[in-house]
Amino acid sequence: MTSAPPRILCVGTHHKTGTVWMRRVWRQIGEALSIPFHPVHKPQNWATIPATGRVIVVNWGARFAPELFDNPEARFLHVIRDPRDVLASGVRYHEEAPGRAERFLHQERADLEGRTYQQHLRSLTDRNEKLRFEMGEMHQRTLDEMLDWPYGHPRVRDLTYETLISDTECTAFVAALRFFGFSEAEVEVARGIYYDNSIFGGFSRLNAEGEIDRRLDAHVSTGAKLDWRHKLPREIAEEYSQRFGAALVRLGYEDDEAAWLDRLMPEAPEVPEDVVPLARAAGGMA
Repeated sequence: MTSAPPRILCVGTHHKTGTVWMRRVWRQIGEALSIPFHPVHKPQNWATIPATGRVIVVNWGARFAPELFDNPEARFLHVIRDPRDVLASGVRYHEEAPGRAERFLHQERADLEGRTYQQHLRSLTDRNEKLRFEMGEMHQRTLDEMLDWPYGHPRVRDLTYETLISDTECTAFVAALRFFGFSEAEVEVARGIYYDNSIFGGFSRLNAEGEIDRRLDAHVSTGAKLDWRHKLPREIAEEYSQRFGAALVRLGYEDDEAAWLDRLMPEAPEVPEDVVPLARAAGGMA
């Protein structure tokens, strides 16, 4: 690897892989260390990256200009997440996300008979059908993005969401900061920001007025560490294995396309609507 000091600090995530978290963290790091925070989401805007001085360049689909990977001044932090948890988290979030969140959820679509993505998802009464719809829509797009990445590139640091959400000592994040060329004094500042914005640290769902931020709360509620073993019905998991099993292997989450099905937890039996749970009948909380 070239010894050129890192100047263009690129941070890329994918939908439901910690985007809101990383946006807050890196925006605050930029403010604290006087490093411009530069979101770039359209190809024509890549030319707007400053030619001198450090800059934090972010793209929430991990889509960076190809020539950046050949630039010795650029370093990349890339975050992925277990796609099965992305699916479970995504379908829940896409049903609950408030109106001003995620533009694609609220655009009317001819192929959905004039309904929006969210309206169509809510109209499906069967959980499996919701998951199937999600698999063929935003999940497919997100997984394609995760696969279309230069893993192993010498100027790339790949991290999993699972590592970060368990990084209570900030070890993995600090290593990424040093990879970005931060001084030890800068590392301490950035580490504190990361910790304060993490669920295991000082993170708060409240906005400046002391009220619950609905958009942020929706992300956090679907961003906690999930366990697909409890979330995916076997029927859907088997379909997922056939459709995306190879992707799980390629991303390093499995060694076999289908063996993970044996780790699924038994599904809880459905309770008929006319059956009153014992705890509720006794006046307790079910």
